[in-house]
Amino acid sequence: MLQKLLTYFFLICVSFGFSQTVVINEIDADTPGSDVLEFIELKSFDAGGIALPSYALDGYVLVFYRASTNTIYRTIDLDGLVTDINGIIHLGNSQVSPTPPFIFPSNGLQNASCVAALYLGNDADFPIDTATFNVPNLIDAFAHSNNTTQPTFLMGELGITEFYTETATTSIQRRNDGSYEVKAPTPGVNNDGSGIAINYISVSIAQATYNEGDSFNITFTTSQPVQNENLIMNFTLANGNFTNLDFSGGLTVMIPVGQTTTQNGIIIANDGIDEGDEEMKFVLQSLPVGYVSYNNNTIYRVYDANFATDPWGTPLNPTYNIVTPTIPLGYYDSLEGLSGVALKQELQRIIADPSVVRLHSYADIWEILRSSDRNPNNNNQVWCIYTEQPFSKLDQQNTSSIVGKWNREHIFCQSRGGFEVASGDTADGINVWSTTSATTTVDGVSDAHHIRAVSGQENSSRNNKNYGTVASSSVYSGPTATQGSWRGDVARALFYMAVRFDGLNIVNGDPSEYVPSTTTASGNIGDLATLLTWNALDPKDDFEMNRNNYIYTWQMNRNPFIDYPLLADYIFGANYGQPWFASLSTQSPIQNRVAVYPNPASEYLMIFGLEGSSKVTIYTVLGQLVQTQEFEGEIKIDLDLNAGMYVVQVTNGNESATKKIIVKNSISNLSDWSISKGINIKILRKLNPWLISTKLTIKNKYYTLLLPINTFLADGLSLPP
Repeated sequence: MLQKLLTYFFLICVSFGFSQTVVINEIDADTPGSDVLEFIELKSFDAGGIALPSYALDGYVLVFYRASTNTIYRTIDLDGLVTDINGIIHLGNSQVSPTPPFIFPSNGLQNASCVAALYLGNDADFPIDTATFNVPNLIDAFAHSNNTTQPTFLMGELGITEFYTETATTSIQRRNDGSYEVKAPTPGVNNDGSGIAINYISVSIAQATYNEGDSFNITFTTSQPVQNENLIMNFTLANGNFTNLDFSGGLTVMIPVGQTTTQNGIIIANDGIDEGDEEMKFVLQSLPVGYVSYNNNTIYRVYDANFATDPWGTPLNPTYNIVTPTIPLGYYDSLEGLSGVALKQELQRIIADPSVVRLHSYADIWEILRSSDRNPNNNNQVWCIYTEQPFSKLDQQNTSSIVGKWNREHIFCQSRGGFEVASGDTADGINVWSTTSATTTVDGVSDAHHIRAVSGQENSSRNNKNYGTVASSSVYSGPTATQGSWRGDVARALFYMAVRFDGLNIVNGDPSEYVPSTTTASGNIGDLATLLTWNALDPKDDFEMNRNNYIYTWQMNRNPFIDYPLLADYIFGANYGQPWFASLSTQSPIQNRVAVYPNPASEYLMIFGLEGSSKVTIYTVLGQLVQTQEFEGEIKIDLDLNAGMYVVQVTNGNESATKKIIVKNSISNLSDWSISKGINIKILRKLNPWLISTKLTIKNKYYTLLLPINTFLADGLSLPP
């Protein structure tokens, strides 16, 4: 401490008795994409204003203020850092080149209306989220933003008179006369391009991802030929669970005098053990004087070759009745014969029993999802709802960036349910829990029955919208070109929430997020009619049942609408007021008897395997009715549908089965097709000279056929992928 105080005294003398020693030389807080190229640069000067090389920054601290609260959001203690041969040092994200001597997290600098300040002191002098302005110790301060809104209060407190605005592709840089300009970023070098040339070492690896058993070369390249003596470099690849046992190959390389490059080979071991996907981290160790790493601390993904699979399918390729429900004996017995309000109340008593049901932290949800939502085809991945795709578990969102990451989606939006006021987010595992009840609606923030793994970007797109068949600013119908495998899951999750917690309701239409003229959560979500349809058309599958089973081990309650999907009709739908009996939801064997062929289909659909009178109804994946027909035994149905995904519901007596089909609308015989439309094939080809073949097969493209103006333009002329 005495040494640091003496350092302060010396710096104060230099700063105020002679000349300012250190200044903020450049800042880049707004960068393209996900803010992984942010940095702040300092420069040291001697008493004559000449760049001072190798200057120790002990006794300095960087403090960052945000104008939105006029408080501190980040500090960086500079003890141990030293400027380079040009008096420059930059601090930034790991992806900044040249590699910063000090690395802070991505999105570490705020973009809008902020101040960066350099003080004498340490980080303890400037607590986060406080309005601490130690003006007597202020060395330099800088006001910046990516918009025109100035941090007026902060500028006044810190005596700043100038304000600068940057864009995503520029930085704010100090000129030699002390003024500033905005131009392309120049991290780690003089802003005017002057100074002593530095020999940068670049490292390249061909791919960003590898599989166990792969081999690759690491190429090392200097910007100038090596001089005086051979350049010897040491590096590491170990990172977390990825250790030196997971690969073979040397960790020392040499570039001879006069040369600029060398290579080193690495073999990733396949140990035959499922350890999960891992990440190796290339780190170039300390370098001789005169050499600087241009890119370092780079992460490379290693996919485990020994992943496990489950015997059931994904929601895109579902299986049924492989996963056995783990319903405790007698769990639902008290529902028998009840109806209406009494049925709902008793169901709530079961799934919200405060003496049984366990509440876990929101942070625990990450651990739950890694198991409940695992991809059946690869246990090192999670299956993401809406986009219907897997993400590596390693791509869990841990920063503000959502690009390429998965996170936690509240099916019943937090803002609609009032869950946002919940506090506490410490992961403490399955053996630590709190009590909960139907009245503590805020506990919905961490109820796993309605929280799913989701693409971060798609989560942002869904936002706080209701569900429905037609997308709008307040209605979410899902991403295009997907099968809608998630829709029944969403419906059953919302039915659960509307029973589990008082104050949560599913209503028809497009209800408001808030109580009118307030910011109070409405507790309402829609659309009930759509959700009831989705519940019927997208039946529960093994993925959903396994999820229900696993969450039960944590929360000690189940989603009854997965165990008995027909319950929804007795509590929210057409059977409201009728007595409920569990036998009504017994799995129908028709699902295994009925056959729908071909799939993909184009001009027709065959349905067989049933006896007696049946009915087929075809819906879009959004639940819109497009075709229906009654038949005896089996039937061939002529399709008049646009290309896309459809749901086929077949009813036979009291049983029904649901199948998904793809319609491609290929035209197998153009001559016959043109005749059916009342035109000559020659006219068709004259209007569409690109029609060379005798058939038109859809291959992930759009085809538009031009016809005479009086011709009936049947469905299938404009054909989506």
